[in-house]
Amino acid sequence: MNKILVVDDERVMRFALTEKLKENGFAATEAPSGFAAVELLKKESFDALLLDLKMPKMNGIETLQEIRKLGTDMPVIMITAHGDIPTAVEAIKLGAYDFIEKPPQVSKLVITLNRAIEGQSLKREVVRLHMSVETSLERILGKSASMKKIIEQLQQIAPSDLSVIIQGETGTGKTLLAKVMHGISRRADKEFVKVDLGAMPETIIESELFGYEKGAYTGAVQSNKGFFETANGGSVFLDDIENLSAFVQSKLLGVLENRELYRLGSRKPVNLDIRIISATNKNIRNNVMDGSFREDLFFRLGEFIVTLPPLRERKEDIPHFVRKFLDAAASELNIPVIGINSEAMDHLAGYHWPGNIRELKSVIKRAVLLSNHKEITTDHIDFLLDDKQRLDDVWDVMPLKDAVSSLEMKLLKKTLDLTKGNKAKTASILQIDVKTLRSKMSEYGIN
Repeated sequence: MNKILVVDDERVMRFALTEKLKENGFAATEAPSGFAAVELLKKESFDALLLDLKMPKMNGIETLQEIRKLGTDMPVIMITAHGDIPTAVEAIKLGAYDFIEKPPQVSKLVITLNRAIEGQSLKREVVRLHMSVETSLERILGKSASMKKIIEQLQQIAPSDLSVIIQGETGTGKTLLAKVMHGISRRADKEFVKVDLGAMPETIIESELFGYEKGAYTGAVQSNKGFFETANGGSVFLDDIENLSAFVQSKLLGVLENRELYRLGSRKPVNLDIRIISATNKNIRNNVMDGSFREDLFFRLGEFIVTLPPLRERKEDIPHFVRKFLDAAASELNIPVIGINSEAMDHLAGYHWPGNIRELKSVIKRAVLLSNHKEITTDHIDFLLDDKQRLDDVWDVMPLKDAVSSLEMKLLKKTLDLTKGNKAKTASILQIDVKTLRSKMSEYGIN
């Protein structure tokens, strides 16, 4: 719950504001003067400050100056009467976030506060990243030689507005890399909008990307911004770009070339200032060669191309991610874990990881769940060690459906055995609900 300090010499106004803020999910505290506010801020921190401009002895401008001397960077929103707007503008030049006229409209006040707090949070994150960019990036992305090379590239291209295509197998961290790229760019305090093209029906991609006006098609009961317009000033992450149809590719090319778009059903252009980061688990050049992806669009989107290596090609990163995921899973599941023994770590390092980092994270989470507050051993990851044997068991020629069922039954039995028949824990490990687990157990005759 975000904490707001309301500073106003009028008791009725303070009370009205704090009550409305509490009704909208904020924790509100009152201060009757600028002096009281400064003293309170020496002892306690807040997420934002509502500051009356006209107060006796110490007015809003003087209070703002004293607050900034304390070294706090929290956003300050001035509350002013209509005739004091020029003075409020002066306050913004001195570092206030915005101003709102009396009596404040509650909905506008809530929106302004949320934007101010979210914006400040992003700025703090950017500052944190820039304090030690390389160390931070290695901690996030890995320390192998191949990842260090990518981090060097990232530091060079992130501050620019170059369009980037990130290539890599499923689970290699393409979305994370895109978020990091945005986070250390000049657009970091603006929107980062991810568009999952692989999960979106082709029939709605155009309207979702570019927006539409009311009545543009059946069911369009109101106007709606598209992803591009929502991200204006920030970055758009287009995942699975190989799924774009020829028609949408053509329209996207026009948008990128003209830096403007038209909502469906509108003749009024919307100017765009966005950075495009794309991702694919294919070699997109092959799609260009076979004609399924426009060459001119490829050159627009791929001003720089980053290829993320699979985890099996950077195994020196595995111990780093194991420790990172162990800490995260132990915290999330509230299960303290001593660590992982060397034999288990060796087995993890020797596994081929077809699902890459995403699979490793899932495996570690399951191992922590099974650990019973003890050290992770090979017993907690033997579903990986038995992987080859399970495949060999079904390698005889048989219908695909039968092979899948055989593997599924063996996995169910093995996991139930590991959890000593605990259905809730088994369902959590297998990432299914208990009802589905019971149905599968009944189907395979597992007691």
